[in-house]
Amino acid sequence: MPRYLSIVRVDETTAPPEGPSPELMERMGELIEEITKAGVMLDTAGLTPQGEGKRVRWEGGQVTVTDGPFAESKEVIGGYAITQCKDMDEAVEWTKRFVKVHEEYWTVTCEVREIAEA
Repeated sequence: MPRYLSIVRVDETTAPPEGPSPELMERMGELIEEITKAGVMLDTAGLTPQGEGKRVRWEGGQVTVTDGPFAESKEVIGGYAITQCKDMDEAVEWTKRFVKVHEEYWTVTCEVREIAEA
């Protein structure tokens, strides 16, 4: 069965500064438990704030490293999930359920892509 990577992007302008609510975390935990029991979830995690990250860029034969936060970013990658689904439609259905656990004031975008197998 194919594997899929869901890249979770969060609009920091709509995310609460204190982070996810306890209710959101509870709903998220329940959904992750359901996806895991269904044999779909392979790995998932949230990421630390972009201010704690670094960007490594290769351009023109030179490597540069930039410390976060990255001023030009409105949306940041907030986490990821790796699932194993029968097809893209199933991966998208699970992802739709994931975005719906967030309160209405959040703006969350997930990019779902099949992992290319060697």
